[in-house]
Amino acid sequence: MENFSRKLIDWYRENGRDLPWRKTKNPYLIWISEIILQQTRVAQGYDYYQRFVTRFPDVFALAAADEDEVMKYWQGLGYYSRARNLHAAARRMAEAGGFPVTYAGVRALKGVGEYTAAAICSFAYDMPYAVVDGNAYRVLSRWLGIDTPIDSTEGKKLFVRIADELLDCECPGLYNQAIMDFGALQCTPVAPDCLFCPLSDSCVARLKGIASSLPVKQHKIKVTNRYFNYIYVRMGAYTFIHKRSGNDIWKNLYEPPLVETDREWTEEELYASPQFRGMLSGGEEPIVRLVRKGVKHVLSHRVIYANFYEVILPENSASFAKYQRISVEDLHKFAVSRLVNQFFSLILEPNN
Repeated sequence: MENFSRKLIDWYRENGRDLPWRKTKNPYLIWISEIILQQTRVAQGYDYYQRFVTRFPDVFALAAADEDEVMKYWQGLGYYSRARNLHAAARRMAEAGGFPVTYAGVRALKGVGEYTAAAICSFAYDMPYAVVDGNAYRVLSRWLGIDTPIDSTEGKKLFVRIADELLDCECPGLYNQAIMDFGALQCTPVAPDCLFCPLSDSCVARLKGIASSLPVKQHKIKVTNRYFNYIYVRMGAYTFIHKRSGNDIWKNLYEPPLVETDREWTEEELYASPQFRGMLSGGEEPIVRLVRKGVKHVLSHRVIYANFYEVILPENSASFAKYQRISVEDLHKFAVSRLVNQFFSLILEPNN
């Protein structure tokens, strides 16, 4: 067991990634990095982290910001509930006077689970809490040859216990960084580099030839299809948007008028539908153009098939009255999803 942690740390000192959030003990900066990396690869999250902490360098700056601005800085990272939770937690911390200094206090932050709390407390405060993320699950399940499903109650308890037993309590932050990087760079999901692995002589999965089958998951994610018809309204120098609400994807992000259907519609079906006609005033007949059809956008639990339309109306039109009318020049100020951003990039001039 001691050899395991020593070999991991030795490997990390030689091969670990040079990342800005590893050069600080500031719990706020570590928190931001961990939330970004929850559902985002390091290569993608790096620039987002730099921009985010430059604009919001501490809890108080983030707490004082408007939510729309926070969402705009998060635009493109996906899983937008992370940004909303960050903002809400920052406001609570600002009221309390700053970042919590206990594990219980960190764990109580909105959007922070056991893994994230362990990471923050070990990296910032050198507290002896073991991280159990996807990388740790993979390394531990392969090294010990454990086929208990990691998404089962039994599996979660088992891996937490093992992780706690293996944690190097003298340098918990260093050990946690080591096992995370080892899983990301050496013991990878596909084609792990077993030939040059410092743990190869003691790895059960390598000895049995079962590395590709570990770790085990018992549940498959059910994926549903959704069908969106987005409508970009061109009314002189203005267009229309609205903020998504409710407990659905992209909550609090902006988008153009939308007609969602239970299957893919033809152009004629959209034009004749009560949903589309209801957006128009007094039987107005606008110019309608199909911009792009059947755009596929994949999310973790959903696949969206989108059609993009452009509607042209005179400047004095009363249509789309329930939507927010804005200048096209101001469109870039509003946080939107990747899918909507793709639509806007198709229909607007490059300088917009």
